[in-house]
Amino acid sequence: MSLRCSRGDLLVEKRVATANPGAMPPVSVSVAVPVAVGGGGGGGGRVPLQEPPAAASPPQGQGNAAPAVKRTPNDFIFGKAIGEGSFSTVYLAKDIHTGNEYAIKVCEKRHIIREKKTEYVQREKEVLHILSCNKKTSAPFFTKLYCTFQDVERLYFVLTYAKNGELLPHINKVGSFDIACTRFYAAEILHALEHLHSLGIIHRDLKPENILLDEKMHILIADFGSAKIVNRKEVEDQNKDNPNFRRRNSFVGTAQYVSPELLTDKSASYSSDLWALGCIIYQMVAGLPPFRSMSEHLIFQKIVKLEYVFPDGFSAPARDLVEKLLVLDPVQRLGARDRPEDGHGYPSLRAHAFFKGISFESLYLQTPPQIYPYLPGTSEHEEMRSHYRVPDHLEPGLDDRQLTRLLGLDLSGAVEPVAESPAEDGRESQTEQEGRPQDVPAVRQQQQRKRAVTDLSPAEVRRRTDLQAKESKWHNLVQGNLILKQGLVDKRKGLFARRRMLLLTLGPHLYYVDPVNMVLRGEIPWSPELRVEPKNFKIFFVHTPNRTYYLEDPEGYALEWCKAIEDVRIHTYGLQS
Repeated sequence: MSLRCSRGDLLVEKRVATANPGAMPPVSVSVAVPVAVGGGGGGGGRVPLQEPPAAASPPQGQGNAAPAVKRTPNDFIFGKAIGEGSFSTVYLAKDIHTGNEYAIKVCEKRHIIREKKTEYVQREKEVLHILSCNKKTSAPFFTKLYCTFQDVERLYFVLTYAKNGELLPHINKVGSFDIACTRFYAAEILHALEHLHSLGIIHRDLKPENILLDEKMHILIADFGSAKIVNRKEVEDQNKDNPNFRRRNSFVGTAQYVSPELLTDKSASYSSDLWALGCIIYQMVAGLPPFRSMSEHLIFQKIVKLEYVFPDGFSAPARDLVEKLLVLDPVQRLGARDRPEDGHGYPSLRAHAFFKGISFESLYLQTPPQIYPYLPGTSEHEEMRSHYRVPDHLEPGLDDRQLTRLLGLDLSGAVEPVAESPAEDGRESQTEQEGRPQDVPAVRQQQQRKRAVTDLSPAEVRRRTDLQAKESKWHNLVQGNLILKQGLVDKRKGLFARRRMLLLTLGPHLYYVDPVNMVLRGEIPWSPELRVEPKNFKIFFVHTPNRTYYLEDPEGYALEWCKAIEDVRIHTYGLQS
């Protein structure tokens, strides 16, 4: 039996069966309606859902809602895949009748059965239906389910298309958010949780990957397959910290954000989502989640022992808030004794100094702070900002005049980008001797002007590469490419830094290597859009379309790096790139 659109909401069916019952067992995706959710009133009663509106309002920027007609895959033009799970793929799709764009989650029935995810699919539909029927004007921070349909092999969920993707890539692109961005997005997440919890729903898998951004950069919380709908008695037992309130609980959620009570055989509560909020705030400020390790098991051990640290430079108000959210006892977390299920939200969290000046009820009307490359300050360095974005039309070059304009420096004696041979390694600096194994070579001879990479003949490249293969221990880590420049840098991500050997080679390539373990850790991707931005004599940014890299040369040769990288870029892509 088909699932149809009905006024933009779910049309309930008892079962979804295939056209050929012998081909595979039917997949149950039933939704019991009306669904009761936790809410006001005493004596353990629950408030029934509001009736759905006569017509569903469309998502922001998507025009009118889809008409109340039966849909099939032929009503949509399917585009690129924008998400993938164990049993589903999400595609960008366009309605051929209206031109509106949607995200359509396509679930393979066989995979649902194989992965035992029938309950997951049903739960997500149920939660999305509850949210659709109980909208709050000031908290439109959830993806909307417009309709569902099916064919023999697949289920289709037509959802809001979040044009700016997940929150996580935005954090990764700039390293970390400044406090204004962190405060705004933390406030939107908190206000969304207030509404979600008022409906008796615990998300249980809140993380940056499940927080999407719409075309105006407001949040849309997604992925409710792990959610739980709680009743009044469960809430009261949790709030009283009833010692008998325990149950066997299979692990749900994501390792780095899971609350400790889910790892110790206790049921999730609203406070479990507050723990995840604390983890997300920490990550927005510091650049990485608080609990990290090589395996899920080791992460779990850190969580139950509350083993995490605040890096140097972590904002004091943000730290105080995180410390009050990342508490092992869920009843003792800030906000745990509030009663969001009664519609009163989280006044204790709103009153925290970190949220000073936030008007929660008007967040959805505000323009979110712009997310720019940002290197937070520490006890040793002031914060650094960049308003650089990769534009459509770039002015080429990074000559002495441009560097002087950027830094106010006299670069008349600056060194040209060079192709340095391992045979010319002449000395090791004191900084390099103290910060790495003793046999790491230093290749700078900054007082001697050398030939630019564009002057090297093919024969000279071969000669230097052959010499490099014999004398440089880095040769095997750069895939045989000629190393043009190398040096130790501190690679910063948010408030964290790691010492790396940076290797600029022909190709071009920018490799970074763990100099202690002699392991290639990654490569900065090259493209015509790559740009370098010096911030001072030590720190420079490398902007790529998907990420900004923050690098610090402890020897103070940031300008040499910028000029060498720019020379290679122009040599590879031309002046007009």
